[in-house]
Amino acid sequence: MNKVIFENTIEASNLTKSFGKNIAVNDVSFQLKKGEVLGFLGPNGAGKSTTMRMLTGNLAPTNGDVRICGIDIISEPKKAKALIGYLPEMRPLYKEFTVNEYLTIAARFHKVPSSKIKKALEEAKEKCGLSHMSKRLIENLSNGYQQRVGIAQAIIHNPEIVILDEPTVGLDPIQIREIRKLIRDIGQQHSVIISTHILPEVEMVCDRVQIIDNGQLVFHGSIEDLKEQRRGNKLLVGFSKAPALSRLKKIKGVDKVENAENGMFRFHFKEKYLPAEEIVNLSVKEGWGLYHINMDITSLEETFVNLTQTS
Repeated sequence: MNKVIFENTIEASNLTKSFGKNIAVNDVSFQLKKGEVLGFLGPNGAGKSTTMRMLTGNLAPTNGDVRICGIDIISEPKKAKALIGYLPEMRPLYKEFTVNEYLTIAARFHKVPSSKIKKALEEAKEKCGLSHMSKRLIENLSNGYQQRVGIAQAIIHNPEIVILDEPTVGLDPIQIREIRKLIRDIGQQHSVIISTHILPEVEMVCDRVQIIDNGQLVFHGSIEDLKEQRRGNKLLVGFSKAPALSRLKKIKGVDKVENAENGMFRFHFKEKYLPAEEIVNLSVKEGWGLYHINMDITSLEETFVNLTQTS
């Protein structure tokens, strides 16, 4: 029988979860395709963990539904969960076992047929760079390698979806770089969701990002959409002989001008109209001594704060 291929590996529709009068998640909907890495962000108490628990079938929604490759996770939980690999923030490792022993147990938990366990182990270890650590006790591994073991157990059964909760927390910069590369590699064959508070990680690893706050999605789009959100309609301009603000505000296409850091000015301009040429020409004509002009890019942190504060 041919394997059925679904366009979306995850379809979350109108997810809502209430605890008494408290609405933790309110009408959240999104899809995830195979080969995509989705970054899932949210401040503490925003509803992120509750959403993740509903996606993995550990918490039933008050309203809405989750389909894993077309399978309803509430009506057919075992069938749907078999398609998910999960690494929680607290790694579920038995540190007294060797890497091989632990991954063998993980494979059995995930109902990998006995005849295929050896091959599954070798493939997971190769993907995670653990082949030379097979007989090492997990407790004797570095933090980075223990995280690799945690990821290996999440992919041991070759799931359609891999969900990683804070996968780089507590790692040193070299380990973080290695785990990020591993996540990108996994994302070529699986759908991946990363829950993280490390904002730059989203741009480095993910294809799309969604930000949740007060139980609602306040942003859901591609990394390019996020960069565009950061870019906005602002120019940062420096003059050595700056004119009065009132004069700058009269430049064609400019909505507002305000003082910025280091004696520069922040120009807010009308959508789809970039007044850079007018500013340069006027500076030359009036002798303002233009020494800097560039797009004013909002930091990831500022973007995150702006999105969550206005939700």
